[in-house]
Amino acid sequence: MITELLKKHQASFAPVVPFDWAKNDFLHLDFTQQNTELEQVELQNSQLFSDYVFGKLRAAHASVGVGGYNEHRTIYRRSAHFQQTEEPRCIHLGVDIWAAAGTPVFSPLAGRVHSFANNANFGDYGPTIILEHHLENQLFYSLYGHLSAESLEGLYEGKPIEKGQLIATFGQFPINGDWPPHLHFQLITDLLGLKGDFPGVCTLRERERFLQLCPDPNLILGIPGLFQ
Repeated sequence: MITELLKKHQASFAPVVPFDWAKNDFLHLDFTQQNTELEQVELQNSQLFSDYVFGKLRAAHASVGVGGYNEHRTIYRRSAHFQQTEEPRCIHLGVDIWAAAGTPVFSPLAGRVHSFANNANFGDYGPTIILEHHLENQLFYSLYGHLSAESLEGLYEGKPIEKGQLIATFGQFPINGDWPPHLHFQLITDLLGLKGDFPGVCTLRERERFLQLCPDPNLILGIPGLFQ
């Protein structure tokens, strides 16, 4: 139901980031096993990982990198945070937007602050905000991860948020969970009782369940050529 609602209202959402996908050159970044370049990158070193990501963007003359929804990734082997269950987590449940630290983040529609936290484990979200929205009386949530520490200042649960309001900025490592600067943007229909955090990566066995809980964020972002 929420997928159809998002499709219905897709043209009315405010931009989440200040990029015009019809005009800005962007690059789809592949973090699956098929990208053999990753074998040559010391992923546990955030500076080297960041050099790889932004080197790819410069080489492609792209201002921003995108991708990731439902992607079976190998990069989570860099962090014990994703290896804490019997089966390692590897399926990405959001869309990543890779751009410079300090890039502003806006709310695509009105809502309120549901919760926020600094998930400070190596490889985790770092500063994280979850907004609560209603669309034709349908409740859902949007999650913003890898933010700057300043993004959490002045927040409180229930704080009203307007459509198009500046809510955060991209963080820099190590504050952002020790990742190359990017935004993890995710939609969620049921937070399963969690606050300030929600899995952004699941196991292969849990894939279908979590994809039902986390519809394609590109239904809001509207990036041409991404999975929908």
